[in-house]
Amino acid sequence: MLRMLPVGAYQANCYILGCDKTLEGLVIDPGDEVFRIVREISGLELHIKYIFITHGHFDHTGGAMELRRITRAPVWIHPLDEAGLGFPADGHFYDGQFFRVGTYPIRVIHTPGHSPGGVCFHAPGAVFTGDTLFAGSVGRTDFPGGSHSQLVAAIKNKIFPLGDDLRIYPGHGPPSTIRKERLTNPFLA
Repeated sequence: MLRMLPVGAYQANCYILGCDKTLEGLVIDPGDEVFRIVREISGLELHIKYIFITHGHFDHTGGAMELRRITRAPVWIHPLDEAGLGFPADGHFYDGQFFRVGTYPIRVIHTPGHSPGGVCFHAPGAVFTGDTLFAGSVGRTDFPGGSHSQLVAAIKNKIFPLGDDLRIYPGHGPPSTIRKERLTNPFLA
């Protein structure tokens, strides 16, 4: 099961991923509106195993501490973006790291460019791209630590090879597919 909740003033997409068999769950980027997120978790009857942060910008991290307090789930982020969390993380991502949530394997892909510690999460049939890749666009690279060349290289070398049929779930805006972004995204032509 998958729920997408655009939260906060910047409408950052918070994702709740849950396993139907075990009712283990994962929350990605709880940026704001924690009680709305918790209501959704309760409705799905999930036990949250992890809180994953794609990168350390406040519109993606803002609700992490409160959600951790409520769910008692550990908060994970890449060490290069931990300062943006505002509190010490419970775990640090590295490229290629594997997690399991219920029956779902989830792999961490380090995709610097929008921020030095930006990561994406590859799950069966899907990739959660944070602010690395959007439908028809890519993440801003004018923030401190940003790099347009790094961002484009990460998308082309690490995200596109995952396969055309994979669905992209970005940090803002609607979902897409790798095929559509590979063929039509003007920033990646």
